Amino acid sequence: MNELLKKISDFGIVPVVKLDEAKDALPLAKALYEGGLPLAEITFRTSAAEEAIRTLSAQMPEMLVGAGTVLTREQADKAIAAGAKFIVTPGFNRKVVEHCLAKGVPIVPGCSGPSDMEAAMELGLDVVKFFPAEQAGGVEYLKAVAGPYPNLKFMPTGGINAQNLNDYLSLKNVLACGGSWMVKADLVAAGDFAAIVELTKQAVSSMLGFGLLHIGVNALSEESAAEIAGVYRDRFNMSYRAGKSSIFAGEILEVMKKPGAGKLGHIGITTNYIERAIAHFKLRGIALDENSRKYNDAGKLVAIFFTDEPGGFAIHLTQV
Repeated sequence: MNELLKKISDFGIVPVVKLDEAKDALPLAKALYEGGLPLAEITFRTSAAEEAIRTLSAQMPEMLVGAGTVLTREQADKAIAAGAKFIVTPGFNRKVVEHCLAKGVPIVPGCSGPSDMEAAMELGLDVVKFFPAEQAGGVEYLKAVAGPYPNLKFMPTGGINAQNLNDYLSLKNVLACGGSWMVKADLVAAGDFAAIVELTKQAVSSMLGFGLLHIGVNALSEESAAEIAGVYRDRFNMSYRAGKSSIFAGEILEVMKKPGAGKLGHIGITTNYIERAIAHFKLRGIALDENSRKYNDAGKLVAIFFTDEPGGFAIHLTQV
């Protein structure tokens, strides 16, 4: 997969932005970045698109900016000249697709049926847009086409919102989702970029879905661990489960048989998508210990520790 498309996958959500005024591009991009989404698809549905892309490319190079609703080769050329890093089209226009490929610019064409999908694969594409997602069959349709097209990834757009986002992202053949619910036109028009920051943060939080897995407490010995776990078992009528390196009292408290990670112990936090969580933490400057990565038998990353230990507890992310 193209490295740029891998970045899009890491962040999970592509804000689809319609701008009536190019002057709104910079404050909007700053709001998205602060909220945790350093990328945007600026649609060519208005005359402000070209200037907006040019402004962001020059003044916010840390933003991954693409052009959407590109219908012609001329529009593609304008977008590319302005600095667009990728092109998105609503349908499959072979002339536009071939034109962008010839220029070496990643393109994600809209495909809502098998014929378009096969035409895209014939040109060497492995990522396409699914549009309009909800109206064209939604999650169940994408599940159905995963059988005949196992290597094709989709970027569904159209009707995606905070409520159904994870229904799509949980599918193996979904690269990322395009949506505009965090960049509502009325908020942009009103200059309420603080609200866009909060909506973007909410979208990222909803996607990543953090939760408490367990709290690990360091004991000095197996006997000490058994004693501590026994207190919780007896006092709160919890289950008691001894393992090779720890003893669980209930499902939340893990008592280590000897000191492990963290001065006092560790805290396990679950997430829906561990790779996406890592990308978002890196964006925020929060370091993770790359040497602590743990993989399952299928080679999929399942856990990683942060480098710091707030309150004396190490923290690890886990995808369950």
